[in-house]
Amino acid sequence: MDGHVDTTAPLTIGEVIRRTGVPASALHFYERKGLVFSGRDGYNQRIYARHMLRRISLIIIGKRLGIPLSDLGALFAELPANREPTHEDWQRMSRSWHRQLQERRRILENLERELTGCIGCGCLSMKACALLNPDDELQQEGPGPVRLQRRPTA
Repeated sequence: MDGHVDTTAPLTIGEVIRRTGVPASALHFYERKGLVFSGRDGYNQRIYARHMLRRISLIIIGKRLGIPLSDLGALFAELPANREPTHEDWQRMSRSWHRQLQERRRILENLERELTGCIGCGCLSMKACALLNPDDELQQEGPGPVRLQRRPTA
């Protein structure tokens, strides 16, 4: 063998499992969710276009970061399913994901700052709540940890 890899040839499900470490059941689940796509070969076996490896890798990363599959699905909707994405396709998706990650970072940084104090949920369970949320005023702003969800003021 000359070591040459045909980068246009589809991958079998076994090859995708070996390359990504993702079990077949998860690949099938991702297909049902519309995150990845497969075809069938002449023996009716699942085959995947090579560019699906990148989607699967992004799913793995997204899961590690706690990004819901529905959010990844919305991002992947910007990519073509029937062909390898172009550089421009990936750049467009990347910019969108970058904005989402910045928002997640902002929320995590707010949580880190507020973790030992009142997070503004109206629970009145900590001494600081009486000072930072007197009379449970934050309940008027909506449910959940409203102080963490607020946008910073300029």
